[in-house]
Amino acid sequence: MTEPQQALLQCIETTTGPSVLYSIIWLHGLGADGHDFAGIVPEVVLADRPDIRFIFPHAPKQPVTLNGGMVMRSWYDLYGLEIDTPEDEVGIKQAADSIRQLIEREQQRGVAANHIILAGFSQGGALALYTALTHPQPLAAILALSTYLPLARQLNKQHEGLQTYSSIFQAHGDRDAVVSMSLGEAAREAIQQLGNRVDWRSYPMEHSVSMEELQDISQWLENVFFDLDQGI
Repeated sequence: MTEPQQALLQCIETTTGPSVLYSIIWLHGLGADGHDFAGIVPEVVLADRPDIRFIFPHAPKQPVTLNGGMVMRSWYDLYGLEIDTPEDEVGIKQAADSIRQLIEREQQRGVAANHIILAGFSQGGALALYTALTHPQPLAAILALSTYLPLARQLNKQHEGLQTYSSIFQAHGDRDAVVSMSLGEAAREAIQQLGNRVDWRSYPMEHSVSMEELQDISQWLENVFFDLDQGI
């Protein structure tokens, strides 16, 4: 008997034109919601790209151990943000399944899996990395901002069966006091050891997103879409 699927996450959607060929699913950070990054579309997409659907889902509300059990939007429970802190494995995998449902919906709407980019900031970036690496089909690319790699040791042991990517943009602020840059660097090293190519950037900022970073993301996306357009 198969388990019932989770309810589809509520999302904000923006399209750049009537004919959608590509989708970007962008996951917000802890305590935020889909509105957090919905306004960045004009900053990261060139005006002549009429074929992209942006999806900004809202995480469910749940108690977060790291924040004293306060109920907030969170993709999974967090116990701490140190390298050796225990992790909510069940919650991470359930959250990944909820993102896979959004990926499947995009495929049902005519967007191929390898035309879908997973993006995210902080906890959302961690979930984007985990979901894309463990997805049954390769996606187009991953955008991971100010984040870390969840269940890294498990992924390292699993290794075979994981997807590998030639287009991963990973960025971090060198003054980040929430998700330390050392966590971001450890994630980069682990991802590279799994056979992925990472375009790593650091910026003079805290746990945030800068205009320079958005400009770099825009250029990276342009390169990703160029390769996809060329069938590379």
